Amino acid sequence: MARKSVNVINLSFLDAMTCGFGAVILFFMIINATMDRRRDAITIREAGEADQVQLKVVAGRRNLAALREDLAERLDEKAVTADLISATFEEIQKFKTELEELLADTSATKESIEALKSELDALEEESRKLAETPSGTDNIRTFVGEGNRQYLTGLRMGGRRVVVLVDTSTSMLDKTLVNIIRRRNMSEAQQRAAPKWRQTVATVDWLTAQLEQGTEFQIYGFNEKAWSLIEGTDGRWLSVRSDANQLQQAVDELKAMTPKGGTSLGAAFEALNKLQPRPDNIFLLVDGLPTLGLVPSNRRGVTGRERLRHFQRAVRALPRGVPVNVILFAMEGDPNAAHVYWELALTTGGSLLAPSEDWP
Repeated sequence: MARKSVNVINLSFLDAMTCGFGAVILFFMIINATMDRRRDAITIREAGEADQVQLKVVAGRRNLAALREDLAERLDEKAVTADLISATFEEIQKFKTELEELLADTSATKESIEALKSELDALEEESRKLAETPSGTDNIRTFVGEGNRQYLTGLRMGGRRVVVLVDTSTSMLDKTLVNIIRRRNMSEAQQRAAPKWRQTVATVDWLTAQLEQGTEFQIYGFNEKAWSLIEGTDGRWLSVRSDANQLQQAVDELKAMTPKGGTSLGAAFEALNKLQPRPDNIFLLVDGLPTLGLVPSNRRGVTGRERLRHFQRAVRALPRGVPVNVILFAMEGDPNAAHVYWELALTTGGSLLAPSEDWP
């Protein structure tokens, strides 16, 4: 049998090539699998980092929007603060002006008080002499001075130009707050029949009976505003005539009126400045400090300090050197009224009367 020869070179080369090729393929497969895993890991990591960056961007935008809103609010607050500072500065300047006026008024008041003390001493001396001297007159006491004025029941009567100011606000219905509220809910006829209001009307009727012929007069009602009780005569003087029709017209108008509204004493005193020449005697019928200033307020309620401030500002509008005779129908809950109205009467040379229920 013939022996077949084996070609070692051919077998080894093919085997080697095949193994080498397989090894290369295996190597590349291993490398590719490893690269895929690394790529996936890198991709996942980078995707996570990208998400984090995106979240930071979103959060940054939100923070930026919040900061912009906060900045806008701060700018608004700054503008409001600037306005408040300006308003406060103006109020300070106003208070400084008012303080200077009050200081000036205080100086004038001291001089007026000294003059009044001297006048009081003279009146007491005259009263003593009159008490010692028999007299045929029925008057309680008389005093003739500028404008032919008289003193009667403590009120300074007479004058060439006389103004009567009548408070017609809701508080004139009664002396107590509870009854004022109760009467306010009644019919108008019942409100006009209130004892306090009827006494006020009777007082005006009595005052008009004291005016002498030739006297110029004006009668104003006031609550939140002031107006003449004789229609169409605002801002001008009327003359007392023998028939007294205009005086009776004012009394009748007051009798038909129902008290209502707040009290602005400033409006009443402002109305006096429209009368030319100015009055030389004023009768003020009122029951307490004003609840309103010249500028109406939408806020409900008023404190005692605010009422006192309304009064002080109203007095500045009062014509200087004119006596104010106050007839005070005092009500509860207003303890400062008697003091400030007494001081007003004293400093102007007038009188204060707190009438009893059966007066006049």
